[in-house]
Amino acid sequence: MTSAAHKVAVVTGGTAGVGRAAVHAFADAGYDVAILARGRAGLEAAEAAVRRRGQRGLAVRTDVADPDAVHQAAAQVAAELGVIDIWVNVAFVGSLAYSWDTSAEEVRRITEVTYLGQVHGTQAALAHMRPRDRGVIVNVGSALAYRSIPLQAAYCGAKHAVVGYTRSVVTELASEHSNVKLCTIQLPGLNTPQFSWNLNRMPGHPMPVPPIFSPAVAARGIVFIAEHPRRNMWVGFSTAYTILGDRLVPRLADLYLARTGIGAQQSDADLPRWGSNLFEAKDEQEDRGQDGPFLAQVRSRDPWSWLTMRRDLVAASLLSATAAAVAGVTWRRSRRRG
Repeated sequence: MTSAAHKVAVVTGGTAGVGRAAVHAFADAGYDVAILARGRAGLEAAEAAVRRRGQRGLAVRTDVADPDAVHQAAAQVAAELGVIDIWVNVAFVGSLAYSWDTSAEEVRRITEVTYLGQVHGTQAALAHMRPRDRGVIVNVGSALAYRSIPLQAAYCGAKHAVVGYTRSVVTELASEHSNVKLCTIQLPGLNTPQFSWNLNRMPGHPMPVPPIFSPAVAARGIVFIAEHPRRNMWVGFSTAYTILGDRLVPRLADLYLARTGIGAQQSDADLPRWGSNLFEAKDEQEDRGQDGPFLAQVRSRDPWSWLTMRRDLVAASLLSATAAAVAGVTWRRSRRRG
């Protein structure tokens, strides 16, 4: 991390949901923030939010599926804001539909944005960071990068691919002893505008699988891992039990999700729908902001994140407690012998 007065973070998909929350969190932490996304109104509002927080903002209209556009955006950020310290890949598009009801064109688009968008962002960031031998890239994933669920086959496949790609690049950076850090962070179900504009071919309104967390919870994790780089981080206790459950009992997880996963992703409530943003932005005329329509169910705190952000302290406390227990047992045994 640079100690200069102006630290610069780039957030793709920074106009809504987790990306928007991350833009706010980085600005609150003292970063100038560049926002890469498609929708004009969302970009203008996100840039204004950064400026209200006393930082420089830069909105760059970008479709992350276009590699040339991403590289051009990175060059513009460097020219207008300065050296890029942190690059966060958040942008994605998704669907709620059976795989056989999803066209090849739709699968391709989800893959190009959700997977290749992170590849393009990583490559653009590396082009600026490797020559300086510093910088942090954060690829934002999901519990679904490890445990796929029904109705989101293309999205799950893309998130799995992000993990595979990122791990390969991590080893390449290690091979040249690079000080550039490439991290991943896996997120739980979140209350974002995604559920009002994803592609939907189911009878109910799309919703995140409970428990539902605020995007601000994810944003705190993103800023933390950017400033304290590590290989991977899980946000949300539900992320932890989803990934661990799949490792321990994958067949049981298949059967459980077959029985519950379809209903858990739909709501009967009368909630806003803005049409699919798969091929065109849905915040072009109106800013959609950070939060989705499930505010009544949102959790704004996550004990798992609290613990993982303090894992060194937790480990030291456990070690001290163990040492004290061993010392107590030893003392009692010595008293008996005496």
